Amino acid sequence: MFRAQIKAHRSRLSSSLRARVLLLIVAIFAAIAVPSAFAFTYFVDSAVLKLGTLFAEKQIQYDRLRGLEMLNREVGLAETLTRSPSMIAWAEHESSPEQRARGIAELERYRLLFRDQSYFFVHDATGNYYFNDSSNSFAGRQLRYSVRAGNPRDGWYFKTIAGDPGCQLNVDNDDNLRVTKVWINCIVEHGGKRLGVLGTGIDLSTFINQVVNSGQDGIQSLFVDGDGAVQASADRNEIDFHSLTKTAGERKTIYQMLDDADERLRLEKMMAAAASGGQEVSPEFMHLEGRRVLIGIGYLNGLDWYNVTILDSGKVIDRGLFWPLAALLAVVMAAAAGLVTWLFKRSVLDRLARMEQSVNRIEAGDYGDSVDQSPDEIGRLSQSLHAMAEFVRDNTKMLELAVRERTQQLELIAYVDHLTGIANRRGFTQSFHRKHDVSKPPLGLLLLDIDGFKTVNDRFGHTAGDEIVIQMANRLTETVGTKGVCARWGGDEFAILIIDCNEQTLQKVAFSIVNVIRARPFNLPDNEHLAVTASVGASLVTRDDTLDSAAGHADLALYAAKNAGRNRVVMFSVLAGASADAKVA
Repeated sequence: MFRAQIKAHRSRLSSSLRARVLLLIVAIFAAIAVPSAFAFTYFVDSAVLKLGTLFAEKQIQYDRLRGLEMLNREVGLAETLTRSPSMIAWAEHESSPEQRARGIAELERYRLLFRDQSYFFVHDATGNYYFNDSSNSFAGRQLRYSVRAGNPRDGWYFKTIAGDPGCQLNVDNDDNLRVTKVWINCIVEHGGKRLGVLGTGIDLSTFINQVVNSGQDGIQSLFVDGDGAVQASADRNEIDFHSLTKTAGERKTIYQMLDDADERLRLEKMMAAAASGGQEVSPEFMHLEGRRVLIGIGYLNGLDWYNVTILDSGKVIDRGLFWPLAALLAVVMAAAAGLVTWLFKRSVLDRLARMEQSVNRIEAGDYGDSVDQSPDEIGRLSQSLHAMAEFVRDNTKMLELAVRERTQQLELIAYVDHLTGIANRRGFTQSFHRKHDVSKPPLGLLLLDIDGFKTVNDRFGHTAGDEIVIQMANRLTETVGTKGVCARWGGDEFAILIIDCNEQTLQKVAFSIVNVIRARPFNLPDNEHLAVTASVGASLVTRDDTLDSAAGHADLALYAAKNAGRNRVVMFSVLAGASADAKVA
């Protein structure tokens, strides 16, 4: 029993570096514990300051390289595109179909090279804005709108075209395209004349997840422009959107986050020194929103951005890890200083140095087995750092996959009716434009309205009404099959787009639908059944029709069907030299 207790105490002692050093201090220098405590506190504060500074310098370089790695490649591609002969020729002769085709082809080739797989190009002569995204959503329709000098939303363009040559970065929410990105705006010039602006963007959420978020408590990374306006931050409320078009007083800057005016001047000098590249800029302690933090600056060469690393040393460096160093102060005052110093160096400092080397290798992407396997604090810290690095690597991949899956889910929700599972009005509109652009024979449009639906709701309740709508959607999709697209137009009204049809085919499909609806009653809750009929308005869609005009024709036919007694199909035809002629079928 006694031997087991001794063995247990020895096991705990061997696994705790702190316990071994503190036991030695207590045994030899119990009489000088109080002065040693003061000396120890001073030493720890100095060590935290030194290690915090070293850590901040490493983090600054790490954030800078992450930012440069993502942005430099995109800026380089965009600058190369501005020098493309095809783009210059198109910019000088926008109205030329041949030059336009070559320019669009060049943009599409570069779109596949850009990380975001999107591009934009603005012709200065006309203000025409061309755009396509990673989904190739605007193939053949790259011309989206035209920028205007009087439109505040287009101020970014006129500020860019009038600014310095080359490329500029701007975090902005494009109100026309409804996307928020880190935009890379590059000026197209030829013969001393500015012809337009082209570029690409990096999704702001992607940039923040991959570059800004450090993944470690106590470290905050910001990216600011030359005026200090915050361009990227994990807290979106700190980001200064539309920086290019704002006055100095309107911007959200890093200077506004500092508590002291003198510290703001110091930060400006640090940024100027970092941009000059003439000297190493050391991190400095400042007061940020009530906290004393270590702030370091890095300059992103060629991009005119700065990465600002804010380090809370109290969170990053655990002071508890430094208690074993108290032995060093006691040894300095003892005759055995040399021996104790050597032992401490062997037990602590050498291992810390190896751990630092291991951390540097991990930062460089080397996840080897150079981990301290000792069971004490330093060994556990080394193992934790290694595990954390692998976790961050794996978690980043998982987050990227989750973001892609969530984006797909949100796109599906936006175009599908939540009650019936078929397309909603937005989804139908998208299908109409897609089919209308590529379909050679005329399309057919049916608008269907359930007869007496309000009476059903009043008599049986809205739950029964929803059930009828669901069953109606099922019957329509079964009847139409692959010949068209069914959608819930709104309430109890449905829209059906028939592909590749003529008037006889459209009339046949409309009759089939009406017959299927009245062929058998609809099932209601509580095992009740109800016979339901529907009125249908049908119209052929010509090449010149828009969705609004085609729906208007079908709606007139539907109105005629209801006035004629419901439970029927009315065809709408536009005859040469005559007004609308509604045919009851």
